[in-house]
Amino acid sequence: MKKIQILGTGCAKCQKLAAVADEAARSLGAPYELQKVTEIREIMSFGVSQTPALVVDGKVKLTGKVPSLDEAKQLIG
Repeated sequence: MKKIQILGTGCAKCQKLAAVADEAARSLGAPYELQKVTEIREIMSFGVSQTPALVVDGKVKLTGKVPSLDEAKQLIG
């Protein structure tokens, strides 16, 4: 099962990234868990300086922007 984490404090971009990641993961058809990480200390533990950020299976894949659906599929896939 893929573990997808959205790092961010809940801003509009963070919410959009969560929605795009969820849609991308659903379209790929593999089982996944989507978690929103909003605690600043926990976000910083990933070494991320910009939010929103996308983390897949513990690896930071994207920071500071919201990808297109196709980009998200590639990052998650």
